[in-house]
Amino acid sequence: MDLRILYLCSSWPLGRAFGGQLRALQVGRALQQIGEVTVAVVSSDAKDIEAESRTGAEFALETPILPQIRPNQSISEKLRWALDLKHLNVHGFVATPADRERLIASFGKYDLVWVFNSRTPNILQRWYWPNAHLDIDDLPSTYARGERRNGASMARCWRACAQSFIAKRRELLFRERFTTLSVCSEADRQYLGGGEHVHVIPNGFERQPEESVRNPVEPPRIGFIGLYNYLPNLEGMKWFVSSCWPLIKQQVPNARLRLVGKDTDGALKPNAPDVDAMGYVADAASEIATWSAMIVPVRQGAGTRVKIADAFSRKCPVVSTHLGAYGYDVQSGRELLLADKPDDFAQSCVSLIRDRVAASAMADRAYAAFLQNWTWDAIAPRVWAAAEDALRRSSSNRNW
Repeated sequence: MDLRILYLCSSWPLGRAFGGQLRALQVGRALQQIGEVTVAVVSSDAKDIEAESRTGAEFALETPILPQIRPNQSISEKLRWALDLKHLNVHGFVATPADRERLIASFGKYDLVWVFNSRTPNILQRWYWPNAHLDIDDLPSTYARGERRNGASMARCWRACAQSFIAKRRELLFRERFTTLSVCSEADRQYLGGGEHVHVIPNGFERQPEESVRNPVEPPRIGFIGLYNYLPNLEGMKWFVSSCWPLIKQQVPNARLRLVGKDTDGALKPNAPDVDAMGYVADAASEIATWSAMIVPVRQGAGTRVKIADAFSRKCPVVSTHLGAYGYDVQSGRELLLADKPDDFAQSCVSLIRDRVAASAMADRAYAAFLQNWTWDAIAPRVWAAAEDALRRSSSNRNW
């Protein structure tokens, strides 16, 4: 009998493209290679009819769940949120009792429940998940930790510190709630205390049908790609435009900054010289091929950045902060350039513009590492191993 897997997602696997969506899709496709996968979306995106239709063309579907807003408003609710580690209304969204009961009643049809994103089980208001695997694409405590380092005020730093402490205490209990876990990097695995039942499933990117050919143009272009309304992207680009871009323009006056992705051409686009805010670009590959470098100026956030694997797959040289490349086994000067200070970040960009031979050699090394480690074909066996481990560890007497 074929393995039956219920895949609980926090977004439609074939919805709008962003890092979490790409991971949800590719993990789902890997699971399809070992069993029959049924997708149940638990998200505010549940009403996206077009995304539901695309997902339904590739996966079987359970009825999606649209969570209800239920903030922790009273003092007693806020204290419980902070002190009670088993309090499940962590994010201010919960499924209705009817939706929750309907979905949980379906669990008995499946051999394994694969849960994507650590928010999903809390929205369903369920503590214990037997016969279930939790795939954690990012850890909220590390997000808060990054915000603490870059806080604009003392009050904001203290708040982020408290949020990081509370979130990590909850994260360490995931191993009690689920049969097995997976994270994006070995660093996150160690952060959760390690253990054989905590698997590493890296983020990756699809291998291009044909090997990319770079064609950096004049005037030289430095590019960014990503959702501009996502706070880590927005904060990082504000830092780059205010602190790094003027330094680059001093040395390369004709350089242009290209911004690609949803909302890059919206109200939040930067007001700076020689910035091309392009919004969504249908053929991102052709655009990226013209860049001298892709920047990943991320200074807060959690998980691993798909932008890194994306750039590597297209042989585009990369300049990133250390946090932007978090979770990847890379070295500055080998696969990319790493810098955290404005002067160093700007100089790294300038060096890639001026020395095309060195930039191309670095991009070739990154591409070789990508083929070995970060294509979804290379990552799929890790998904299979995690699923097999969950099944092996699960009790034969299910108690959904």
